[in-house]
Amino acid sequence: MARCLVIGANGFLGSRLADALARTGHEVTGFDRYSRRIRAFESPDVVPLRGDFLDPRDVAAAVSGAEYVFHFLSTTTPASADREPTVDLRTNVSASVELLSLCVAAGVRRVFFASSGGAIYGPQPRRTFAEDAPALPVSPYGIGKLTIERYLDYYATTAGLDSVALRISNPYGPRATPAKGQGIIPITLDRLRRGEPAVQVGDGSMIRDYIHVDDLVARILRMVERAPRHRAYNLGSGRGHSVAEVLAAIRAVVGRDFEIVRAPQPATFVDHVVLDVARFRDEYGPARDLSLIEGIADTWTRMTTR
Repeated sequence: MARCLVIGANGFLGSRLADALARTGHEVTGFDRYSRRIRAFESPDVVPLRGDFLDPRDVAAAVSGAEYVFHFLSTTTPASADREPTVDLRTNVSASVELLSLCVAAGVRRVFFASSGGAIYGPQPRRTFAEDAPALPVSPYGIGKLTIERYLDYYATTAGLDSVALRISNPYGPRATPAKGQGIIPITLDRLRRGEPAVQVGDGSMIRDYIHVDDLVARILRMVERAPRHRAYNLGSGRGHSVAEVLAAIRAVVGRDFEIVRAPQPATFVDHVVLDVARFRDEYGPARDLSLIEGIADTWTRMTTR
């Protein structure tokens, strides 16, 4: 078992990962600002460590003694990075590079970085993207993620820091934070729960690869148990669903129709992204994932019964 540091442990993905690591016997420290009074993770075995990701002193104290560092914190979302590109550069990218430098100094064994499995590839004629596809992001969010990946390469080359980029598709499920404006499934379910209309970006034809958070975390645990052979992995379902299909699945789960308000599609949105997950499957074996409607049903049930 390893000493694990989860950066962003009070977030959607970080909290689920921290719980899972603790459940499997790892020694887990959860680093976050904890700006919300409620801690998102549930395990009493996760040790909370309050700190500011933008303060190198806090980060240096956090990585000291850690074997595995899971970088699951982002100071921006795709929408906020679009509005203020320089904020993503000055905070997210800069602090991530500082983190990697501090990991080298602390002798960290491996860094797992939560990258993007959509924005990083950008608009291209191809419909399915393997890890060796050109990364041509046009959004500030995707550009930032790719920049951090390149710094992973830099520190691997110059300092021998072992790292892996997790190119995550569109995760959804319990503990997602709709208020951040990221993720059509949690946002729509939350709006319906509050009696508000759903919002459809574009004409409904935009296709994405969706993965339930439990299935995502199960993949990451496999990579902790057995060292990855590659520097980047697509982590998704490998199946594409349009926005219209997602809304139809939500309609089936909630058992009623609902109003849909249409919103313009930002220029930086990619129309069609489905991840080729053969690299992960060939190395770690197949996964038995929830179907889209099963995952939405699980999310809706937990959202409405808590």
